[in-house]
Amino acid sequence: MNAQPLPELIAQAQQLVTQIRQHPQYQRLNFDCDVTLGDVSQFFNTLQWSAADSTVDVSREDFHQ
Repeated sequence: MNAQPLPELIAQAQQLVTQIRQHPQYQRLNFDCDVTLGDVSQFFNTLQWSAADSTVDVSREDFHQ
Protein backbone atom coordinates (compact mmCIF):
# COMPACT_ATOMS: atom_id res chain seq x y z
CA MET A 1 0.00 0.00 0.00
CA ASN A 2 1.25 3.45 -0.87
CA ALA A 3 1.76 5.62 2.21
CA GLN A 4 1.98 8.79 0.15
CA PRO A 5 -0.55 11.43 1.28
CA LEU A 6 -3.74 11.57 -0.78
CA PRO A 7 -3.31 15.24 -1.81
CA GLU A 8 0.10 14.40 -3.28
CA LEU A 9 -1.31 11.45 -5.21
CA ILE A 10 -4.11 13.65 -6.56
CA ALA A 11 -1.61 16.30 -7.67
CA GLN A 12 0.43 13.64 -9.48
CA ALA A 13 -2.69 12.34 -11.20
CA GLN A 14 -3.61 15.86 -12.30
CA GLN A 15 -0.14 16.33 -13.77
CA LEU A 16 -0.47 13.05 -15.67
CA VAL A 17 -3.85 14.07 -17.09
CA THR A 18 -2.30 17.35 -18.28
CA GLN A 19 0.61 15.49 -19.89
CA ILE A 20 -1.76 13.07 -21.60
CA ARG A 21 -3.94 15.90 -22.91
CA GLN A 22 -0.87 17.64 -24.38
CA HIS A 23 0.71 14.50 -25.85
CA PRO A 24 0.74 14.56 -29.69
CA GLN A 25 -0.30 10.91 -29.92
CA TYR A 26 -3.36 11.59 -27.74
CA GLN A 27 -4.23 14.68 -29.76
CA ARG A 28 -4.25 12.60 -32.97
CA LEU A 29 -6.70 10.07 -31.54
CA ASN A 30 -10.20 10.43 -32.82
CA PHE A 31 -12.52 8.68 -30.44
CA ASP A 32 -15.76 9.59 -28.79
CA CYS A 33 -16.50 8.68 -25.20
CA ASP A 34 -18.84 9.80 -22.45
CA VAL A 35 -16.04 10.98 -20.17
CA THR A 36 -13.50 13.54 -21.37
CA LEU A 37 -10.14 14.46 -19.89
CA GLY A 38 -11.81 17.70 -18.83
CA ASP A 39 -14.27 15.63 -16.80
CA VAL A 40 -11.39 13.69 -15.26
CA SER A 41 -9.57 16.91 -14.44
CA GLN A 42 -12.70 18.33 -12.78
CA PHE A 43 -13.05 15.12 -10.77
CA PHE A 44 -9.50 15.49 -9.46
CA ASN A 45 -10.11 19.18 -8.64
CA THR A 46 -13.18 18.22 -6.60
CA LEU A 47 -11.32 15.35 -4.96
CA GLN A 48 -8.45 17.71 -4.08
CA TRP A 49 -10.87 20.11 -2.35
CA SER A 50 -12.57 17.26 -0.48
CA ALA A 51 -9.25 15.81 0.64
CA ALA A 52 -8.05 19.22 1.82
CA ASP A 53 -11.29 19.82 3.74
CA SER A 54 -11.03 16.48 5.51
CA THR A 55 -7.45 17.05 6.64
CA VAL A 56 -7.24 17.97 10.30
CA ASP A 57 -3.99 19.43 11.59
CA VAL A 58 -3.40 17.73 14.94
CA SER A 59 0.14 19.03 15.15
CA ARG A 60 -0.97 22.42 16.50
CA GLU A 61 -0.37 22.89 20.22
CA ASP A 62 -3.88 24.15 20.98
CA PHE A 63 -5.54 21.21 19.19
CA HIS A 64 -5.47 19.00 22.31
CA GLN A 65 -6.60 21.70 24.75
